[in-house]
Amino acid sequence: MLLVQRHLLNASARPAAEQIWLRAERSLFLKRRWRATADDGLEFGFNLESRLTSGAVIHQTEAADYVVVQQPEPVFQIRCDGAAQAALIGWKLGNLHFPVEIGEGWLRVAPDLAVSQLAAREAWPLTEAVVVFNPLRATPHAS
Repeated sequence: MLLVQRHLLNASARPAAEQIWLRAERSLFLKRRWRATADDGLEFGFNLESRLTSGAVIHQTEAADYVVVQQPEPVFQIRCDGAAQAALIGWKLGNLHFPVEIGEGWLRVAPDLAVSQLAAREAWPLTEAVVVFNPLRATPHAS
């Protein structure tokens, strides 16, 4: 088992054939200490100084880069027809303490019964998707 304390590079410059993925759920990117196994069976232990991001190179050999990648997950996607509607939807989801990802013309949120009920009540166009979910990182009481 290899111990990782920090990533080596933000992204690999090698071709895809020379990259070995270590697939991780989004929740692991929030932790300092965890274990996982790469696609080739090599085991890694993590005792991180700071959070990893998807695509980061965590180990290199002469033949390949080991890249940690976030797994896609189910989400609700809500179409927004303008900044005012996006702000209102984001505010209402935030009041329910759901983290959101904001894109051009849409908001994504983790699937939950409360979100589907709110979307139905407000007549928001809601679809389901399986994507890499990157919600905004909030910093409480930041100045």
